[in-house]
Amino acid sequence: MAAQKKDAKRYTEIRNAKALRDYFVNERFEAGIQLRGTEVKSIRAGKAQINDAFGRMEHGEAWLHGAHIEQYAFGNIHNHDARRIRKLLLHRHDLRKIQLALDAGGRALVPLRMYFKGALVKVEVALGTGKKLFDKRDVLKKKAEMREVNKALKFRRG
Repeated sequence: MAAQKKDAKRYTEIRNAKALRDYFVNERFEAGIQLRGTEVKSIRAGKAQINDAFGRMEHGEAWLHGAHIEQYAFGNIHNHDARRIRKLLLHRHDLRKIQLALDAGGRALVPLRMYFKGALVKVEVALGTGKKLFDKRDVLKKKAEMREVNKALKFRRG
């Protein structure tokens, strides 16, 4: 019997676990990201993390701060810095929409996931509004209620 292959999607998609917990996500955008070759290889190996990352608009361009892409293990002296600032590549009308939302206040540009689309690395970013503590508690309470309902339905069926 042949050995099972590892789940390829698991290693080619990096998710931000904190984003949906801490923000109400309003509008999503698919952005390209400017990377170096060793960064792409590290992402393909699943050695990236965007949990602490955030987006910022500077001089009409979107930038990704705080994303950690581990140095490529087989790299040489030209290896990349793990926490460098990376440019997000968006359409001009999307940049304008994001800039207006951020200028209005109360919103943040949050990366949700980083994934491969063909040979290109894409980042799904969203405009989010921060949740308060009571909002987070309400979400946890609703999840617990849904779990109990599903458990009762499963017991009743079986």
